[in-house]
Amino acid sequence: MFGGSTLVAQDSPPVFGNLYAGNDEIIPYFQKMAEGVHRHDAALMCQITHLGRRSVSNASDWLPIVAPSCVREPAHRGFPKIAEETDIRRIVKAYGAAARRCQEGGVDGVEIEAYGHLLDAFWSPRTNFRTDSYGGSLENRARFALEVLEEIRKQVGSAYIVGIRMVFDEALDSHLDGGLRLEEGLKIGEMLVKTGGLDFINVIQGHIDTQEGLSHIIPNMGTPAGPQLEFAGAVKREFELPVFHAARINEVATARHALRENLLDMVGMTRAHMADPYIVAKIESGEEERIRPCVGMGYCLDRLYENGDALCAHNAATGREQTMPHLVPKTSGSAKKIVVIGAGPSGLEAARVCAERGHKVVLFEANDRAGGQLLLAAKVERRRETISIADWLFAEVQRLGVEVRFNFYAEVSNVLAETPEVVIVAAGGLPNTEFLRNGADLVVPSWDILAGTVKAEKNILLFDDNGQHPGISCAEFLANSETKLEYVTPERIIAPDVGGTNYPAYLRALHLNEVKITLNHRLTEVHRNDSGLTAVLYNEYTHANIERSVEQIVVEHGTLPLDELYLGLREQSSNGGELDLEALISGKPQNIICNPEGNYKLFRVGDAVASRNIHSAIYDSLRLCKDL
Repeated sequence: MFGGSTLVAQDSPPVFGNLYAGNDEIIPYFQKMAEGVHRHDAALMCQITHLGRRSVSNASDWLPIVAPSCVREPAHRGFPKIAEETDIRRIVKAYGAAARRCQEGGVDGVEIEAYGHLLDAFWSPRTNFRTDSYGGSLENRARFALEVLEEIRKQVGSAYIVGIRMVFDEALDSHLDGGLRLEEGLKIGEMLVKTGGLDFINVIQGHIDTQEGLSHIIPNMGTPAGPQLEFAGAVKREFELPVFHAARINEVATARHALRENLLDMVGMTRAHMADPYIVAKIESGEEERIRPCVGMGYCLDRLYENGDALCAHNAATGREQTMPHLVPKTSGSAKKIVVIGAGPSGLEAARVCAERGHKVVLFEANDRAGGQLLLAAKVERRRETISIADWLFAEVQRLGVEVRFNFYAEVSNVLAETPEVVIVAAGGLPNTEFLRNGADLVVPSWDILAGTVKAEKNILLFDDNGQHPGISCAEFLANSETKLEYVTPERIIAPDVGGTNYPAYLRALHLNEVKITLNHRLTEVHRNDSGLTAVLYNEYTHANIERSVEQIVVEHGTLPLDELYLGLREQSSNGGELDLEALISGKPQNIICNPEGNYKLFRVGDAVASRNIHSAIYDSLRLCKDL
């Protein structure tokens, strides 16, 4: 299945990189993709939809978005035009034409999407207040969907595969009015099946019109595996058609359970295959334990919903298959002696890729176990799965015969004693508190709280000027009924770099524990006072300072590179630590020689270069080391 939310009409503008099947220009692209997939004796289907109110009017052709009634979707915030019957007839035709283009493009079938989009907006009593033949009774509310299915069959015939991914229960809180409930969802399903036009049903429970709702339809870490499987199984018992389902079925054991217990006929494992596209191959070869796990970080979807490319947090080759290998090839040259310093994500990936290339690798780590900052992230109970990234990498490093030395703080003499040909510094960084004008020695880095090296006090101010997971993770870690916590950020929103599938869980934790949230204020100074500490907060908009008196001030401002070893090794290296950026980007070996007397090439990766995230660290190492 590809082309999630492929659009059928011009008044359904793209909001996250959607394909457009509203005209024939898409057909050659479908044909090219179909030919590629069919060469491998596989089939492919495209998901088609009209987004309805789940879009924006100030994009593409600047047409008003349409919906059965003028009900604003909170996530995209647009006020839709009430669809006239002429709009409905036009869009019905557009669905059929889009399906026909998929067929002409060699695509083997289509899946109509009906959760949070136009089709099911007609079904739900909270988004359909119409009084014409498309509103009121359930039969009227289902009319548009029946007409769409009839038109699709008219244009593609009876033999073409057509299914629907549909919501059966919007799972709204009981205090909210309206919403589609299971009883009506099943009746709509029955109406669709009775037409004879459906080949399968893909089951959805929940709503996506808010980010909080989306976070449950596409659950991330901290939720159980397959949280909606029992619901999907209950729906399956009501129909004779094959039933699919996909919602955090991220490992093989859960998929087996779903099939063995007859809860599903086909399991969707989208994010799992983004983490490791070789799941089936590894099962078939008896290497199931080597499957790279999806840890539910939601990095892929968070980027997608911000119009970025959908990338896996810890498989840097996914989405970059033209330039990055999933299976690292052996070097065509001679094997080298390579020393890697640091067993965080970047160091482990560097060691793994170099060993896959056939090089002899020694890995130094100052800690007693691998993981780096992942060890801190996993301290938050809801995010403990993140350590699986390090566990998988370390298992691969062991399998490949890398020599690992824990509890070893490497110095220049230790590295030189190995007579390396390549040295990769992946030592990470240390928390940055240098942004403060005064009082840097009085604050506590978020690391120390998560690691447990500093005990949390009862009255805490946490300043987050990072905007990614570390700061708000620490806030969640600290939030409890016994702690008075204020979360302060200079941003206009909380953690702006934490995406839509992730931040609802953080906000839930903060609100449940009555954490005070202060936006638009920057911590500039810290002073001691008679009862503890004074935090000076500056508001850039009013140019005013305010003060807070607390027991403890925790700060998250990224890291500064731990570069002492790198600087000590640089002078004796043949490349002076210089990286050929053009070669790196174009996938060519690093050949800079500025010191012919040097005995080794020197590089650094991850936070040893600059404070970034897990994906950046791993990508650094993959694209450097794949050409060594």
